[in-house]
Amino acid sequence: MVEPELPLLRSRLAPTPSGHLHLGNAFNFLLTWVLVRSRGGHLLLRVDDLDAPRAKPEFLDSLFLDLEWLGLDWDSGPEGPEDVRKTWSQQHRRDHYESALTQLRQQGDLFACICSRKQIQALSNDGRYPGTCRNRDLDFSTPETAWRLRMPDSAPVLVHDWPDSEHLADAASAGDLVLHRRDGIPAYQIASLVDDVNPGINLIVRGEDLRESSVVQLHLAQRLKADSFLQIRFLHHSLLTRPDGIKLSKSKEDTTLKSMRESGTGASVVYKMFARWRNWSATSDFQQVADWLAGFCTHDPFGKNL
Repeated sequence: MVEPELPLLRSRLAPTPSGHLHLGNAFNFLLTWVLVRSRGGHLLLRVDDLDAPRAKPEFLDSLFLDLEWLGLDWDSGPEGPEDVRKTWSQQHRRDHYESALTQLRQQGDLFACICSRKQIQALSNDGRYPGTCRNRDLDFSTPETAWRLRMPDSAPVLVHDWPDSEHLADAASAGDLVLHRRDGIPAYQIASLVDDVNPGINLIVRGEDLRESSVVQLHLAQRLKADSFLQIRFLHHSLLTRPDGIKLSKSKEDTTLKSMRESGTGASVVYKMFARWRNWSATSDFQQVADWLAGFCTHDPFGKNL
């Protein structure tokens, strides 16, 4: 009996050049990389630079230096900063995002909203949008207008968890999220969904703080009839936190890969921290991971001491 051939595992690294990468980013990349490489899959590098006001050239340059320092490789995507700007920037795919938004508008899944963040905070006890403009039928072309998802009272989705389990979730709890910002920039939920569908991604590795985003994107995929996204498997991992329990953040300038790299710290330090985070011991699973990394990287990131 011939065993059925499993589909090629396809995942992505999706850094955002809005700040210097930190250890939390490195751990996410390493986990994604190990899963894909250990299964002979395909890894895409995608730079999420749609938010042009926050994406800075110095962060983009540093991003590639960090990936080189970590010793990670990828199978498709930009080779460097200039390649991003010329070919791979999300700015070149704006028409794809707008097309998805147009489809949602035509289906009645969006509504225009003129509420400011300050107004929402004044009207909402929990910070969520209270539905002020939901039934006002405002013109989408009005300046300084956001486009919000008209979330139904119930929006059940099936989440496929890595490696082989699943559970039901309800996207309705996320509320009427913004999918097109007041400054004209498509929101993360729609851009990331489109960018995962087009190259056939079937594994997404994310922090557990993005569980709600995953559920919302599955609901959007249903509305857009993006059936391939509905089959994606998700791995939502725990987050790295500071001693006060707050997750690491670019905005708070937590320990950056740039600072470690420029201080002469070797990538082996990051790998050992990564192994402890995943509860791998240096004599069992971690040794196998070390062999994988050393074999695929352009240099041995571990040196002689594990």
